Formats: sequence, structure tokens, C-alpha cells
Amino acid sequence: MLQIKFSSASLPAGGALAILVPEGEKRSAIFQQADKATNGALTRAAKADDFTGKEGTACVVLAPSDAFERVVLIGIGKLEAVDAWAAEKAGGAAASRLGRDEQATLAVGDLSGVLAAHAALGAVLGAYHFGLYHGAPEASKNHRLAELSVLTDHVDAAEEAWPSLSAVARGVVLTRDLVTEPANVLNPVEFAERATTLKSLGLEVEVLDRAAMEKLGFGALLGVAQGSANEPRTVILRWNGAANKDEAPLAFIGKGVTFDSGGISIKPAAGMEDMKWDMAGAATVTGLLTALAGRKAKVNAVGVVGLVENMVSGTAQRPGDVVRSASGQTIEVLNTDAEGRLVLADILWYARERFAPQIMVDLATLTGAIIISLGHEYAGLFSNNDQLAAGLADAGAFAGEKLWRMPMGKEYDALLKSDIADMKNISGGRAGGSITAAQFLKRFVGETPWAHLDIAGVAWASKAQNGQPKGATGFGVRLLDRFVRDGYEYEPKD
Repeated sequence: MLQIKFSSASLPAGGALAILVPEGEKRSAIFQQADKATNGALTRAAKADDFTGKEGTACVVLAPSDAFERVVLIGIGKLEAVDAWAAEKAGGAAASRLGRDEQATLAVGDLSGVLAAHAALGAVLGAYHFGLYHGAPEASKNHRLAELSVLTDHVDAAEEAWPSLSAVARGVVLTRDLVTEPANVLNPVEFAERATTLKSLGLEVEVLDRAAMEKLGFGALLGVAQGSANEPRTVILRWNGAANKDEAPLAFIGKGVTFDSGGISIKPAAGMEDMKWDMAGAATVTGLLTALAGRKAKVNAVGVVGLVENMVSGTAQRPGDVVRSASGQTIEVLNTDAEGRLVLADILWYARERFAPQIMVDLATLTGAIIISLGHEYAGLFSNNDQLAAGLADAGAFAGEKLWRMPMGKEYDALLKSDIADMKNISGGRAGGSITAAQFLKRFVGETPWAHLDIAGVAWASKAQNGQPKGATGFGVRLLDRFVRDGYEYEPKD
């Protein structure tokens, strides 16, 4: 992970430098100093490139002097409108353009210390690169950045805010790493083993194997897993940071299908390689608990992730099979590619029954239908509780991880009626696919305030944007961390 150091705002002797530039404002002291040191090269480059500091724009000046290898100007828009998310985007954009340099400097100008720390968070995430399987050094030549010095007039405030945000960064990085790993490496057992290493952070980690899940009656989850040679696991992560250790926890539930072939209802070959990230919900829950433990959050929280591989084999679940879930409700499986909801059915019920949580939030790359509805800009939000839904939406807006609330209603339940079981796992038609999936999940949460986040469209980015590299996004870690801070730790917003 990119190493961050905060320093007083004085011009470095040289190297690679990024400067955050507000729109329509007097240029910062660092800009003026750097411009003088480069004999006006920055002003000339900005004029030639029509760079005014507008949000989302950048101007790269290569070798403007013997001392400076490159100077990158990052537009942040009107200074008074810069919030945490804008600062993070700017930091990410800067880091992505400084990637060829092992060490670099970021000058944040007149931003507050807290916003300087958020810019540093953005830089860490913007510099992210998964290069574990690259053999040739040149494959990573654009991802050398290892140390970033952040120049600010508010060093003490930035350093005070940074440890908490650094913990969130570690959670996002872990989530991205898990989602990016190939499925031949990260199977359910390997995922569980990696989760156990988080005990070093103070998390309690419990792993349920097949025998334990059979004893608990996880017929829906185990039905999905029965076609794979890789054994299923359920992992429970617990963080007890509240003053009252007996206070009911917040529960976060994650779908963890480490590879989804679709089972006998097999997916088309084109794009099937993407199904390694069908465990993004489980990865997000793991990253969130990592963040909460890392920053010593003053809350009790539990994460439950169901880990399976959905494969085709002679033992695979068949369309038409009936399984009995842990709740006792039976499910007719009409499509084995609608497997995520079967996994969630058992672990949602289990989390509710064992932990009696204050709220439950599940995350899953659940339906292609949500992408048809919302594209890749918003995750779908479904909930049985207006207050919970509003809190999540507000947290998403703050963190730049946007949610759009979708409708639910008993009218959709008729679409799940089965002739031979309590319900079927699909509606059988194309209409409202993400909604009927949420209606299915609702049957396993009882009266507990619950929200379902369908992150199928936002867990993976096909191109870099907003300081976010191409690939796994880690969507949900920052959102849920903010949700916990604002709603349950009673800390004011930054």
C-alpha cells in the first residue's frame, strides 16, 4: 500500500510534483513557487492546455526544469465546493499520473487538514495496482509509486485524521485484492484461511466447514456447493468495539461465490472469466470489518460471508431440485445460475437467529437486471426500513459510492410462488429481476431492519475513472464505514 507522509507546505527540491488547483482562485503559494522554479512553465502549459482548475481536469507538464521530472496540475473546481469525495477523486487522479515515479509530492493548497487526509486516501486507492502475477518488470512500469509526501498547512489535523482513513484504505485494498485474485487461487477454503489471518487486528474469526453447515441445516447454500470439488465455508468475523460488549451488533452479510459457472444452467462462455468476482460482496464485508478493527471503531459488528463455488459436474444441483433452507422454508431451484440468493438465504437467517442484530445489510453481485436498471453508476438499494435506507444513501453520497433505492412490495411475491415448494428461486420472467431477487431475500430476515445492496454493476470497473483504476473497485467499504461512523458511533461528519 502507498506510504503517506504529511509535511509542511514548502516546495520540494525537485522530482515529481502534483498540485491541486482550484478553479477561478488565486494560485497557491506552492504553485507560484513551482512556476517560478520552472521559469513560468506551469503558467504557459496551463494556458496552452486551456487548464483553469475545473473539477476533473488535469495538465501534465513533463520535465519543466532540470530539477522537476514532471509537474501535474489537478483541477478541483470551486474551492468552497470541495468535499471529502472531491478531495479523494483529486488525490486519486494525482497518484494515477505519478505512477512512474517511486517517490512523489502532492501539494493540496488551501484544503483543510481533514480534506488533505482524504486526498491522501484517494491517492492510496488511485495508486492501487495488482501485479502479483506479472513476471516482466516492464509490466508494472506505470505503477512504481511507493511513497507520497502530502504538503499541507495543517499537518497536525491531517495526521490526526489519517490513521482512521488509512485503516479504511487497507480495507479497500484488501477487498480489491480478494476480488482480483483468480478463482484457481482463491477458492472458498483459501478465502477462509486468509480471513483467519485478520485475527491479528483483534477480530474474532470463526469458520464453519461443511459438517457444521449440515448440522445447522444450510441446505440452500450447500445445494449450490455440491457440484464443486472445492469445499464450501462460512466465515464469521466479529469486532466488539462498543463500550457495552453485550450491545446487539450491526450485521453485514456477503455473497461469496468464488467462481460462478452458472451450474447446469451454464453461463455463456463469453465473459465467464469475470465470474471470479462473484464473491465481491463477501470481499467487501471482509474489507469493512478490517477497516472497523483497524481504526478501533466504537461499535459491535459482525460479518458473515458464505463461500461456495458454483460448478458443473455429475453432482451438481439440477434445475427442478427442491432444497430446505436453514429457516425451514423450501425452495424449488428452477435456475442454478440464480445461486447467490440461495447462499444468502441461509446466512441471512443464521445471522438473524444467532446474533439478533440491530440491523442487517447484505451485499451481493446478485443480478444482471440491476445493471440494466442502473448501469455502472449506482448500486441498487432495497430495504424494509426507510430510516436504514436513508442512512445508507446519505453515507453513499458522502463516500462517492452511490445508491439508488429500488421498489419492493408484496405484489412481487406472487411471481415467486411454486407449485411444489414454499417458493421458487426465480420468477420465470424477465420483468423486475432484481426486485424479485430482493423479495426472495426478504423472506429470510423477519422483522429485522434490513437492506440489500445489489453491487453487480459497480464491483468491477472496465476502465479507470475518478481516480479509480481499472478493475476491482472495493465498492461498499467506504460507504459502510461512513454509515457506521455517522449512524452508530455518533461522530460528526468530517
